This record gives sequence, C-alpha cells and structure tokens, in this order.
Amino acid sequence: MRNLPPLARLRTFEAAARLQSFALAAQELHLTPSAISHQIRDLEKYFGRALFERHHRQVQTTREGQRLFESLDRLFGALEASCAEVQLPTQDQVLAVHCAPSLALKWLGPRLPSFMALNPTVNIRLTTGAEPLDLGAQREIDVTISYGPPRHSAGLDVCALGDEHIAPLVAPLLLQRDESPEQLLARWPLIDSQLSPVGWPQWFAFHDLLMPVRPRPSFDRAAMAIAAAVDGMGVALESTRLAAREIERGELVVLGADGWPALVRPVHFMSVRQTDRARGATLAFVQWMQAQAGLGDSAP
Repeated sequence: MRNLPPLARLRTFEAAARLQSFALAAQELHLTPSAISHQIRDLEKYFGRALFERHHRQVQTTREGQRLFESLDRLFGALEASCAEVQLPTQDQVLAVHCAPSLALKWLGPRLPSFMALNPTVNIRLTTGAEPLDLGAQREIDVTISYGPPRHSAGLDVCALGDEHIAPLVAPLLLQRDESPEQLLARWPLIDSQLSPVGWPQWFAFHDLLMPVRPRPSFDRAAMAIAAAVDGMGVALESTRLAAREIERGELVVLGADGWPALVRPVHFMSVRQTDRARGATLAFVQWMQAQAGLGDSAP
C-alpha cells in the first residue's frame, strides 16, 4: 500500500489552494464550506503542519502548502491527460516523446504539425528535460531525444540526428565594417551554453586561436544563450540547427562563416527501445524524425 493521504482530501486541498477560498472550493466540489474546512484540517493533521493561513473570509497557502499545491497541480494534470488517453478512439495511438528543451522549442515543436497531418491517429505527448532519460527505467516514454551523449543500455537503438554546425553566432548590430571576426571575439563577451558538447575552449583550439581570458555569461539552455546573442549580449557558440530561425530572420549571423572551417559534431541523439521500434506510431515518428534531420529512411 502506498503511504498517501486519501485522494479526496488531496483533491479538496488542490481546489482550495487554486481558488484561495474554501467557499469557492465548496461550490466547485459541491460540498459545504464546513466540509471543506474539516477535510483540510484532517490533511493538516496528517502532515503535521499548517497548509493554509486563515484570515477573515480569506485563506492563503503557507510555504509548505504552496509547495504541495504546485506538485499536485502537475500530478493532477498528468492524471487528467492519462484519463483522456483512455477515452481516445480505439484506432488512435499515444506516443510519449521526451526531448531536450531547446530542440523541442526551436526545432521539433515548429515541425510537429507536419507529423500530425501525416499521422492524424497518433497523439503526441511531449515532455522536456535537460537530462537524458533511461528508457529501460522510464517505461512510460516511447522515444527520447537528448542533447549530448544519450544513456546507452541493452535493448536500445540509438542514432545521432546528423552532424550539426557549432558556430559563433552574433547579432548584426555588433558587427563593425572595419573589424575582423578575431577582433570581434576579443572585444565582445563570449556566451557559454553550459550543456553544449562543444565549448569555447574546444572551439578556439580547433581553430588554433588564442582564447581571451575574461568572465563569460553562462546559460543552462541553448535557447537562452541564443536569445542572449539576439539581444546583443555577446557571441554565443551554438548549433546552427537550433538557431536556424534566428539566422533566417537576420537576427543572428554566423561569425567568420567565409573564413573559418566549419566545426561539426553530432549533438542530438534519438533513442527507442528495440521492442517498440516496429510499433506503428513509434516507427512513423522515427522515420519522420530521420527525414526531418536529412538522414533518409533507415532504421536507428
């Protein structure tokens, strides 16, 4: 048996915390305000601490209550989605995809409508996270797309989504007509993208250049580093795949594109369980992803 308070009490608490009112929670749940108050007190006894601060005709969550509410809000959202999936037509399939946040935001997300149009009976459930997931342990996930080396384990097929150009990206407003790319790198801040498999030291070594020694702004998401470059903070070192839209719109340019040799590396990797790869929805998504990455139709 799981060591949990009654689910009905948690549901009551979630409504009261969300609405910040016992009276409104009573209306929503078709209970009396006194019943709401009684259930909340039972829950506070269970946890051994106050979950609400009571004021005249008003309640407010305590710090512990707010933390519980935020967790329940996520859990109830996931539970609601799971229940909705059970009600799908029998021919529909659910495909759970876990993706690196920046790729999901800047590359995968804008392309998903084309996959949905080609596969109208596949319902994509997309989650994001910076850390690669272990598909051997995370059975509820069908496909993972990681930023950097994935977790290899028995029974998994892993493929790189092609080589990507890792390049210094800069806003046009920072460019000077009489300034060389080397001079620009020496003058403007170098923006670190913490999770990138290629950092500034490797980039300078690859091009046999001396790296400036000074503090560097740092971001733990590629999308944030790219946004900082667009805003003129300095020069970001990132994949041109992730920055494709900014480059196309003229918000960023690749510094030294005509002079420095391209530094290319596999950056994103797709993983799928071998036992799942022949499943209709999984196979359709894997083949579509490979086509989007320019890899053809071969299996991972």
